[in-house]
Amino acid sequence: MPKIKAAIIGSGNIGTDLMFKAIRSDVIEPAWMVGIDPESQGLALAKEHGLQITNAGIDGMLPHVRSDEIRIAFDATSAHAHPEHAGKLQPLDVRVIDLTPAAIGPYCVPVVDLEKHLGREEMNINMVSCGGQATIPIVAAISETQDVEYAEIVATIASRSAGPGTRRNIDEFTRATARGLEVVGGAAKGKAIIILNPAEPPLIMRDTVHCLTREAPREAEIGRAIAAMIHRVQAYVPGYRLKNGPVFDGNRVSVFLEVQGLGDYLPPYAGNLDIMTSAALRTAEIIGATMRGRHA
Repeated sequence: MPKIKAAIIGSGNIGTDLMFKAIRSDVIEPAWMVGIDPESQGLALAKEHGLQITNAGIDGMLPHVRSDEIRIAFDATSAHAHPEHAGKLQPLDVRVIDLTPAAIGPYCVPVVDLEKHLGREEMNINMVSCGGQATIPIVAAISETQDVEYAEIVATIASRSAGPGTRRNIDEFTRATARGLEVVGGAAKGKAIIILNPAEPPLIMRDTVHCLTREAPREAEIGRAIAAMIHRVQAYVPGYRLKNGPVFDGNRVSVFLEVQGLGDYLPPYAGNLDIMTSAALRTAEIIGATMRGRHA
């Protein structure tokens, strides 16, 4: 069955890593990469791997969307640029998977709420943040077991893995992640903290999740729910691991995670970027499989 053709908007680290992952996909065919820098290494690599490229931004691709049968677009640019991109793609019936903090569409963590979005045929889906993709599944696992009054996460990433876009969007990261803990994770109140660790050599992504349950934690049930959730995330992020926990202290449940990247384009310590590209591709593959099913 033919693959679903996709465009990658943004030829930086995230877009390039996503391209290498998508090339291996059985469902998605990366057909275009869009950039704005003629000297971009990402555009050069995309051309080398057979993708159509443009350095004229999204306007350079738009005339070819229908003729090249682009059905899905990944936006790996910025929160500032995303509204324009989404506005130009929607009339062309292109589903947009947003890796920026713009959050025009609903938040999506594929193991938690993607099925709900499939039923609604959302045209724009937001991937929250790297910290959200790592920690929301754990909060959701606990909240499915019993009520979570408060969830707080601390995402620690290597300073080297935080490029200019990440640094410009720190405020958006914290707001989006905190909101995602509530809307997707099920916590009544959420808080997110990000730490850029300057250690050399760089350390892989570490995430700490603290949840306060309304009633005394049902420890065995929570432990089983967390283990099952981690196994589900590992299906598309093999480097997602439980380091310690769950640790119980009164009504507080603490879980300690690490995320190591696959090293497709980014170094393995950049698990924060790898989990975003992996989650975005997983989302596209499930959407794409649904599209193929309708046209089988």
